[in-house]
Amino acid sequence: MLTPDKIERINELARKKKAGTLTEAEAKEQKALRDEYMTSFRQSFRNQLDQIQFVDEDGNPEPPRTKQ
Repeated sequence: MLTPDKIERINELARKKKAGTLTEAEAKEQKALRDEYMTSFRQSFRNQLDQIQFVDEDGNPEPPRTKQ
């Protein structure tokens, strides 16, 4: 998971981009931070999905589904 400092930096760079004052170096930094954020988000989301257990109408767990 990203630190609050990195998330704040992402937001700061987004505000600068919207204002039109983002430098090329900051744009590269923004892309790297966004890529790191998305990797973390996808991993966290995948972990949540892997924890889901399906049950039938009677509350009996179904066998685990294979990953695709």
